[in-house]
Order: sequence, then structure tokens, then C-alpha cells
Amino acid sequence: MPAYMIVTAKIKDRDAFISGYGAAAGALVEKFGGKYVLRGPGAQLLEGDFGDGASMVISEWPDKDAAIAFWNSPEYAEAKKLREDIADVQVLLIESPKIND
Repeated sequence: MPAYMIVTAKIKDRDAFISGYGAAAGALVEKFGGKYVLRGPGAQLLEGDFGDGASMVISEWPDKDAAIAFWNSPEYAEAKKLREDIADVQVLLIESPKIND
């Protein structure tokens, strides 16, 4: 069953984030079998207390194990260091059958 990683990021230095972390993470998502479904800035918060104006990223994975392998990999641990002090991030992972094809 596919899994989806949903990331909300409040970015302080967008250029540094994209050129450093974004480039490194993007290559690893592909390497570990994921693909981006959505990437974009400017989320509008309709309810809750996190995410107004944030960037959103949704990646699709073949299954939860593939997403966890990416998340726990030494390569991704190094990539995450590139976002320290430039972004506040919330990350969710959920398995769900596709409802539209």
C-alpha cells in the first residue's frame, strides 16, 4: 500500500534551504523510491496553529517501509543537518490506498 510523507516547513532562509537541504533531500527521495506529489510555498492556514505561509511537500512512497528506510538512512541524517536553524519542520507519514488514478 502506498505511503505519503507530508511536510510543513516554515523556512527562514529560502535560498539556503532550497540549494542545500532541498537539493540533497530531493536526490535521496528518488534514490529511495519516492516521488514528489506536491512542492510549493505559501500554504494558507484554515485551522490549527502551525503552517500559515509555510511550504508544503508531499511525497509518495511504494510503502511505509520505503519511506522509513529513507527517513532513517545515514544519508538523510546528513541532509537534515542542512536545514538546521533555517526551517521549523513538521513531518507526518501515513499509509493509504490510492483513491484516484
